Amino acid sequence: MSLEKQIAIEEALKVAFDENELKSRISAEDFELYNSTKEEMSFQKGDDIFEDGELPKGIYLIESGTAKLSKSGVYGKDHILRFIKEGDMIGYRSLLCGEKFQAKAEAMTEIKARFIPAATFRHLLEVDSKMAYAMLQKFAYELGESANTVAFLAQKTVRERLAEILILLEQKLGTDPEGFIKISLTREEIANLIGTATESAIRLISEFKTDQLIEVEGRNIRILNREKLIKLGHVLI
Repeated sequence: MSLEKQIAIEEALKVAFDENELKSRISAEDFELYNSTKEEMSFQKGDDIFEDGELPKGIYLIESGTAKLSKSGVYGKDHILRFIKEGDMIGYRSLLCGEKFQAKAEAMTEIKARFIPAATFRHLLEVDSKMAYAMLQKFAYELGESANTVAFLAQKTVRERLAEILILLEQKLGTDPEGFIKISLTREEIANLIGTATESAIRLISEFKTDQLIEVEGRNIRILNREKLIKLGHVLI
């Protein structure tokens, strides 16, 4: 999916859950239900927002900070599924499917989130067509992303996967004032993302530095040659 379409879906979701917009679309009684049951929550770096196997109690709208969704493999090693940034929502899929969480959500930075209890969220979807449609768009987008992930792991070399993941992380999370991607990842986490051994990830990062594709300061990465990375990773922007 193009960046423009992704941004449009994210913006539609943001508008759907904007409190002023919500108040104008639903009845005073429904808004009072929402307002009296929502909860503002905060998490510190390393805190679990929810655990794999836990029963969903509601959804979380991330108002600031970054989190990651991960799932433990058969040998106990965590596999990162995706990153969550400001404006994203988590917890809704398992809640709407009536199943336990299939992954763990962990704060990677300090996080502030708006928690909406399950019953309230379901009621809002029933009474607010704009919110319901925004959720359908989000489901459709993430279904497409899942299909892309399968192709990403099955059809691309590790070098191509690293190039693509760096472009996608910059696209999704943005950069700081110095141009570094707004996330600090260990070499093990990068290896996890691209489906390779940590040693291979370290070697590839070193090669990318030598080729002047990226700059590295500790765990922080800045893209120096975006066009070459896009071409190397066969990334559709």
